[in-house]
Amino acid sequence: MGVANEHAGRPAPAQIRNSRRRTPNGPPAGAHTIPATSAPATRAIPIPRQRQRPDRVQRLRELAAAGTLAATAASAGPDRRAELTGAAYDVAWPIVYARVTRRFEQVRGHPVCATGVANLADECLDRFQDDVEAVVDDLLQHARQPVRQLEAWITRRLVAATVDGHRRRRGARGALQRPRVPGWIADGLGRDPWLTTLALEILTWVGISVTAGAEVWPVETWAHRRAIVTGDWAASTPAVVARDVDTVLAVMRRRPEWYESYVERPLGAKQPPVALDAGDTVTPLALNDPDDRVEAELLQLAADAVQAIEDRLGAGGSAENIVADVIRTVFGGTVAATLDRAPHTVAEPLGDVSRALTDMATMQRIVTTALSILGRPH
Repeated sequence: MGVANEHAGRPAPAQIRNSRRRTPNGPPAGAHTIPATSAPATRAIPIPRQRQRPDRVQRLRELAAAGTLAATAASAGPDRRAELTGAAYDVAWPIVYARVTRRFEQVRGHPVCATGVANLADECLDRFQDDVEAVVDDLLQHARQPVRQLEAWITRRLVAATVDGHRRRRGARGALQRPRVPGWIADGLGRDPWLTTLALEILTWVGISVTAGAEVWPVETWAHRRAIVTGDWAASTPAVVARDVDTVLAVMRRRPEWYESYVERPLGAKQPPVALDAGDTVTPLALNDPDDRVEAELLQLAADAVQAIEDRLGAGGSAENIVADVIRTVFGGTVAATLDRAPHTVAEPLGDVSRALTDMATMQRIVTTALSILGRPH
């Protein structure tokens, strides 16, 4: 791979999480103030403390300004190469996070990961570091002309560098560099919107290093994706998605050579999960933010409520009474995801729902919304 894979250049995940405790574009911790010369003595204007850049970053800037950075990196020995790579990391990672990672984590529905590098989940941190490596590699290969504003130069090439790096990594694994669903697969799936979407998800998944734990496919994540595409939240379960995956793979296997090249081979390059001895004691770890568990349970409760309302409406009765009764029954209790957390450390997520059910105007809006989801007149 590129120079960014040097061990001395790439920070460990713990290094990033422990050493960065502010957003990349925010003021550094420990900012101090000095009195303003044109204001009363009691007023102070915050002045960020100047960060003490490592000498290696200053040397990187000097080489870039002279237009000799790429040539120096190409001819450098291991120690010098590692120093340049580390300096490039120092400059590049805040830009990558602010301009690429944060936006994509928001799109992926990872609000915690979008709050700062220190909060990135493991798989998101892997993607972030891959993008930083691509930008560092691009900088050390292509900075052949004088670069006066290093951050501006990196920002201008950011998209091209990260996209190219992503494609090169996929190509190295044997996966399609630009995942697309071939027409023969789409035809074999009847052009079904969800199944063709799932086919694209599969072709994308086999080309990345992230794994799904002990599972082959991230069916839980895809279950959420299925619900969004189909609008069928109640039936979008991991078990249903697993069957959908089998359907898509059966169509892909109709061309064995294609399937072996673009699915089996890159999938086999993923790091398998570590096997544990039978006698090992395993303590489950909560890899996500606790609030994610609450949100997942609320989504499941919502799906259960929709299904229950639909079933009862099919049997006849007053729509308003049925919706109100189901909402009170489903959301009138406690969220199980908070039962293992100390009292008063988090607000009860159903507290607002319980209070809302006592207000007739709010209850009427809930009834109207529920009926509109089911496509029934009110």
